[in-house]
Amino acid sequence: MSSGRSNKLTAQIGEYLVCAELGKRTLIATPFAGNVPTFDVLATDEFCRTVPIQVKTTRGDKWPTDARHWLNIQYDESTKTQKNLGRKEIKNPSLIYVFVAIAPDDKSRDRFFILTKSQLQDVVVKHHCDWMDKHEWKRPRAPESYDCRFSIPEVQGYENNWKLISDGLASSSPVRSLESTDE
Repeated sequence: MSSGRSNKLTAQIGEYLVCAELGKRTLIATPFAGNVPTFDVLATDEFCRTVPIQVKTTRGDKWPTDARHWLNIQYDESTKTQKNLGRKEIKNPSLIYVFVAIAPDDKSRDRFFILTKSQLQDVVVKHHCDWMDKHEWKRPRAPESYDCRFSIPEVQGYENNWKLISDGLASSSPVRSLESTDE
C-alpha cells in the first residue's frame, strides 16, 4: 500500500474511532473526511449544540507538526541556527483536538488524548524548546527543518479527557435552525 494511501486510511480510521467513542457517550458525531480545513469531526448533542473537533492519528506513539505553527522562529543562514522569537498567536485557541494512537495489535486498545488548541500549543512549545535548547537551537542534521514530533508522554495528562467535549457542548448555543419540533 502506498504511503499516501496508508496515511489517508490512518486518518480515516482515527476519525471513525473518535465518532464511535462519542457515540458511546450519547453524542452524534460525523466525520468530514478532510473536506473541511479547520476540523475533521462535528459532534452534536440532543440540544443541537455542536463542537468542531480536529483529529490527528498515528499508528505509533508520535504525532508530527511544524514548529512554526506554534512559535515564531527565525533562521540565521550564516550560523545555521534557529532563533525562538516567542509563541505565535493562534486562531481558534479553544478548538478541540483529539489525538488518536491506534492500537498496534488486537490485545491493545486505541488511545485518545483530548485537549484544546491552546493546550496543544503549550505541549508543542515546551517539547520543541526543550529539544532545541539541548542543541543550542542548531538542528544536528537538517538546520532548516522545523519538524517537531511530540509523543504520548507529552499528552499523557489529557488521555480520555472526553469531558472537554461535553463541556464544550454545554457552553455552546443550540443551532436554532436544527432544533426539532415536538409534535
